[in-house]
Amino acid sequence: MQLKARSQLIRKQGGVFAQLMPMEEYFQKALYTFDIGQNDLGAGFFGNMSVEEVNASVPNIVNTFLTDVKSIYDLGARSFWIHNTGPIGCLGYILANFPSEIDSAGCAKSYNEVAQYFNHKLKETVLQLRKDFPSAAFTYVDVYSVKYSLFSEPQKHGFELPLVACYGNGGSSCDDPSVRVVWDGVHYTEAANKFVFEQISTGAFSDPPIPLNLACHRTLG
Repeated sequence: MQLKARSQLIRKQGGVFAQLMPMEEYFQKALYTFDIGQNDLGAGFFGNMSVEEVNASVPNIVNTFLTDVKSIYDLGARSFWIHNTGPIGCLGYILANFPSEIDSAGCAKSYNEVAQYFNHKLKETVLQLRKDFPSAAFTYVDVYSVKYSLFSEPQKHGFELPLVACYGNGGSSCDDPSVRVVWDGVHYTEAANKFVFEQISTGAFSDPPIPLNLACHRTLG
C-alpha cells in the first residue's frame, strides 16, 4: 500500500528515478502474492496458546487477511496469487517444543490439523472474494500438499532426513543442504523452496489450475 504512493512520489523526481520506479498503471497489471499462516499460527503456539486456542484464532487471522486484500484491491490490484500454509507440524521447532501424536511421516498430527483448518477457512475466504470482486482474479495455491510430500516421500523427490534441520545449535551446517528439506527447524532450505516453486508454478496445485506465468493474464470475471 505504501509502495504505490512512495514509488510515484520518487518517480516524479524524474531522471533515473522515473526509469527505476514503475508507472502507476503497472500496479493494476501486477500479480500480488500472499504467503500467510505459518508465522500467525506459530506465534500462537509460542505464546503458550493451546491447539484449541490457536484454532479459535484462525477466523480472526483470516478476516484480517480479507481486510488487507480488500484494501489492496481498492488501490487497483486485480490479480492475486494466494498460497495456503504448509504443514507446520513437520517443522523441527514444533516437534522439539510441543510433544504431540505423530503421523506416518513423523509430523505432529494435531498441529498439522490446525494448518489444515486454517487452509479450509482461507479457501472459503478466497471463494467469497471471487463473489465480492468478480472483476479480479484470485488463484488459490495448495502449497501444503507440495510441502507435505517432502516429508512423506522425501526420497521420491531427491531429499533425505526431512525432519532433521540442516543447521542448528550454533554448529556447522550439514554436508549437503541440497538434499535436505529444513534449514533451521523453521525455514526450508533453498533446494526445498526451489522444489516447491517448480511444483506450484505449473498450476497443478492451483485453483483454478493456472500456471504462474499466466496468473495475471487470465480473463477476469
